[in-house]
Amino acid sequence: MADKRSALSALLTRRMLICIFTGFSSGLPLYLLLNLVPAWLRTEGISLKAIGAFALIQFPYTWKFLWAPMLDRYVVPVLGRRRGWMLLTQVTLFALIAWLGTLSPSQDLMWVVYAATGVAFLSATQDIVLDAYRRELLQESELGLGNAVHVNAYRIAGLVPGSLSLILADRMPWSSVFLVTAAFMIPGMVMALAVREPGITGGVPKTLREAVVEPFREFWGRQGWQGAVLVLSFIFFYKLGDSMCTALATPFYLDMGYAKSDIGIIAKNAGLWPSVIGGLLGGLWMVKLGINRGLWLFGIVQVVSILGFVWLAQQGPFTDIGAYERAALALVIGGEALGVGLGTAAFVAFIARTTNPAYTATQFALFTSLAAVPRTFVNAMTGWLVERMGWFGFFWLCLVLALPGMALLWKVAPWNEPVKAPPQ
Repeated sequence: MADKRSALSALLTRRMLICIFTGFSSGLPLYLLLNLVPAWLRTEGISLKAIGAFALIQFPYTWKFLWAPMLDRYVVPVLGRRRGWMLLTQVTLFALIAWLGTLSPSQDLMWVVYAATGVAFLSATQDIVLDAYRRELLQESELGLGNAVHVNAYRIAGLVPGSLSLILADRMPWSSVFLVTAAFMIPGMVMALAVREPGITGGVPKTLREAVVEPFREFWGRQGWQGAVLVLSFIFFYKLGDSMCTALATPFYLDMGYAKSDIGIIAKNAGLWPSVIGGLLGGLWMVKLGINRGLWLFGIVQVVSILGFVWLAQQGPFTDIGAYERAALALVIGGEALGVGLGTAAFVAFIARTTNPAYTATQFALFTSLAAVPRTFVNAMTGWLVERMGWFGFFWLCLVLALPGMALLWKVAPWNEPVKAPPQ
């Protein structure tokens, strides 16, 4: 009973409430680009080839570490080092999203490209400052739970552009839909005005050169070259197999014989909520387990969930979809979502712990950019691999590629030993 009260009291704090706001504000612009913009373009008669090319506007999320030092070095004249950048990016995102909806894709496609690219850039910049603020706000013991809460709120934010806005689009003009969607940035603005600037020990960079050079020098000096390579390799590999496994999930379900309506209904229910519940449980468990053990246990769940895809590929394709086949799809999607929720909670907490509070923006942006490389570049090879190996062989490959990240845990997050953390 005491453990339950302890976990609940850790969850019901002002800092966890702030993490809900940071996650929601961070997720909304990305899901707008992933869900709402493609639907808008398609209904306006834009070709699938052109819509597919819009995926390129996500590059700022991969390269955000290039301008992250500026957010460590420079301070917006109002609200402070972190809150000033928060409010600036959120206000600008609100205005740009609202303006985006006033454009006509059929007549102003290039302006749509520019505006969407601007949203991606500002969204990635907001991620930099929100990640930095969260790292500086949370105590060491709160990193697992706080980042789990943030990730869950991030996913729930996807319901706005991915569900609510699409429903409104059947009843309102697109300009109004985008304005309503933009309004969901307002809670983040209120948060930026209401919270306090975190106190940082160790000072801040005094020059731009220091902001660029010192984060890398500090990380390599603290870890040593061998330790730094191991940590960076772990960040790259830990989510590689899981990320590849889901890169072509919808085409896989279609190839297995499922109807689009089956996929939509089951994915919405069996995919989102196990992921959210898994992330929240993972954060609560890490309060007691610690981040190291969380990485081990949740990583195993993450790896095992890939076996669900192997099993489904072996069963199909189905010629007739009934209750058994739908239950199998729900089991696979739910298992994968649970693994993602648990694994991501521990993984983001590890990244946060690895950063030094004096250079949080730059180091956090570097690590999350590296973690995004498999999603952005490696996943581009998945279609080629499936064509040559088939779905069954491809998912076995994903399972094999998930193992190096687990093996690196022996060095970067030993079960019974704390990782060498940066000074506070």
